[in-house]
Order: sequence, then C-alpha cells, then structure tokens
Amino acid sequence: MTASAIEIQAGTLAGYADASRLRQVQDRDWVLDQVTGSPQTLVDLGSGIGQLLETALDRHPSLRLAVGLERSEHRIAEATERLARFPGRTVLHRADLTDPKPLDVRADVVTMTSVLHWLYPVEHRVFRWVADRLAPDGRFLLTTYHPARDAHGLGGEDEIVRDALIATGTEPALVPQVFSEGEVLPIATRTRTVEDLAELLGEFFTVESHLERDAVVTVQDAAQYEHFHAATFGDYYSRLVAPALRPAFFTAVGESAARRQAERGWVSHMPVRLWRLAPR
Repeated sequence: MTASAIEIQAGTLAGYADASRLRQVQDRDWVLDQVTGSPQTLVDLGSGIGQLLETALDRHPSLRLAVGLERSEHRIAEATERLARFPGRTVLHRADLTDPKPLDVRADVVTMTSVLHWLYPVEHRVFRWVADRLAPDGRFLLTTYHPARDAHGLGGEDEIVRDALIATGTEPALVPQVFSEGEVLPIATRTRTVEDLAELLGEFFTVESHLERDAVVTVQDAAQYEHFHAATFGDYYSRLVAPALRPAFFTAVGESAARRQAERGWVSHMPVRLWRLAPR
C-alpha cells in the first residue's frame, strides 16, 4: 500500500518551519532573551531545522561557533541550507541525545527547547554531557513543558490522540491499553514534574533562576493542526493504529484540534518553564 502524503510527512518530519509557528517560535525568542554578554560558542541540543542557531547568530555577532545536535537527517539537511549564510561559524552533528557522544567543545551557552521529554527516562545522560562541556561561567538554558496528566498518565497531546483513536474505532475505555500494548509512552508521562526535575537537575547544575509562562496553542483549521502534529510528533502516535487507518488517524487529530479551538478558543495550553542553569 502506498503511503499517504501525511504519512510521508510524519516519516520525514517535514514542514517544521511552518509547524513551529504554533509553539516553538515563542520558546526560541524567550530563551535567547536570556543570553547575555558576548558569547563565543553556543550549542543547541535537538537543533531541528536550525532556527534557534540562525536567530542566535543574527543576534550575537560575537558567536564564532554555533553547534547543533540533531537526530533527524532530514532536519539536518534543512538546517544546513538555512545556515549556509554563516560560513565557517556553524557545525551540525547527527546525534542521539539519549546517548550523546563526546564532542570537543567548551560552550558559553547550551540551549535545549521542548526536547527533554523525548529523553525520558535517561535525561541524566544529557545533563552529564552538558555539565562536562559548559564553560565555568557558561549557562544552560532549558525549556520544559508540564501538561496535566490523568490517572493513566495521559495529558497534553495525548488527549488529542485519545480523540483520534476513538474516532478511528478504539473504545474509549481501551485507550490506555492501546498505548500500553503499542509501547507508546504518553508524552505527559514522559514529562517529569517540576519537583522531580529540579531534584535531578540539582545533581549536575545550580538552578540560578527560572521563568514560567502558559504555552497556548491556537489553530486556524484542522489541516493546519494535522500537519503540525505530523511535523512535530512524526509517526510516534500513528503507529497505535493499523497502517490502513493512519491517514484517517491524522485527519482525526486535525478535527479534534479544530473542535477544541471552536469550543474553547484554543487547542491546548500548559505551563512551560525556562530554567537558567549554571555549573556546580
């Protein structure tokens, strides 16, 4: 069976430049507002299509090296094109942040935005990696999302996926079982509580300060959210349904988001925290 266009997008994580406008643009500017002085080296973990690196280079002419670590080869290819106007100042590495490899760099700034939940339950590995490479006066700027979760550990995007599973034939009471049998850990479960995360971070860094805001996602129509989901979450959730149902699953994701927008004036909202971390 030939894959549909939306399945191909999910498989390649294409279209993130447009999708990121729903959430990541706010994070990017918020984080970079915390970069002070004249940094020489910045490392972005989970650098995606290079948007944060590009903005940092534009904002800080002092940066002689901006390094991105990203797992998706498709996103690295897009980032390479985006950053071509900074010859000699950027380096991109394909990397799995659950098992980061050694990198000969001493960073003034390390950033990681909306990535940490994908590293659960081995976040300590990347924290140790950062701590070993952060300059003595450097800072680690980290954003974490904290959706409310239900008794089954579902929350945030999981709730929209719940709607889509029901729309494609899953009995409502069986949704948690479908997650479990499909070996898909809910995103809300992947996200540690602020208290647990503070304790873990304290093993590697000094929490210098933090900021909080409510991240609100709104959408113009079902198609926009369908493509946002595919570009952001790929096929992480769609593998919960049979291959023949996957196009309908993505359609149902968009319809759920549009319905929430019409009923509430927004699709989702959740607290997001920006941690400013210094070496211990």
